[in-house]
Amino acid sequence: QVQLVESGGGLVKPGGSLTLSCAASGRIFSIYVMAWHRQAPGKQRELVATITSDGTTNYGDSVKGRFTISRDSAKNTVYLQMNGLKPEDTAVYSCNADVGYYSANYNLRGRGNYWGQGTQVTVSS
Repeated sequence: QVQLVESGGGLVKPGGSLTLSCAASGRIFSIYVMAWHRQAPGKQRELVATITSDGTTNYGDSVKGRFTISRDSAKNTVYLQMNGLKPEDTAVYSCNADVGYYSANYNLRGRGNYWGQGTQVTVSS
């Protein structure tokens, strides 16, 4: 019922910037929370940032002051502006959303948690 598609990953030098986007599509009537997670090789998945429907944000300690999460509710899209990138930021970044959706014939409502496919961010000189 719901799809999340990330974009914007790539290779950047230390100290550089990158902006990720994640667009949600489908029979959506509300997105309660959107979040970015990341997972580096050999490490556990880490919460990067979250944003609620009223705009409240929360960040992981390792990215506070460098990353900014924002959302465009009209477009069902969340962004992650990443500044001051470090080699340790290298990871696959995945979008996650807590979504209210309609059934196929729009007569029922449901709620689910969805993930995007991930986008690679590599910070290297």
